[in-house]
Amino acid sequence: MEILITEMHREDGDVVLDMMRKFYTSPAVITDGSEEIFEANIENCLGGSPYVEGFVFIVEDKIIGYGITARGYSTEFGGECIWLEDIFIEAEYRGRGIGSKFIQYVKARYPDKILRLETEHDNADALKLYKRLGFKELPYLEMVCSGD
Repeated sequence: MEILITEMHREDGDVVLDMMRKFYTSPAVITDGSEEIFEANIENCLGGSPYVEGFVFIVEDKIIGYGITARGYSTEFGGECIWLEDIFIEAEYRGRGIGSKFIQYVKARYPDKILRLETEHDNADALKLYKRLGFKELPYLEMVCSGD
């Protein structure tokens, strides 16, 4: 099975939007998101933001997943970092190395950057993948303030 990873394009938006709805209602994330957030994410991936990039995973001319990266800086690690924000693969394609290939793609694209990500403790398959690829757990409690 040949897997193509490419930057997200405008014509990919509806397919990725449907995938975001699945991803954000899955056990992989805590929040449910919203249509407004999903649409903003896609718009920002398509060039509206210098901080975020969107990618699609294609098998036989069909989009079977997507990934989103975000740029940041870590004072803790003293350098720029790339956050792996979303990695979603349709259920029937999971376990075929697509997540690994995407992470390797990002590592090659940003060889001198620190890679970071978040996942749920009960996302066992993802945790095994991330640890196998060299990620280490950080014992932080993450907090957020939306400014409301």
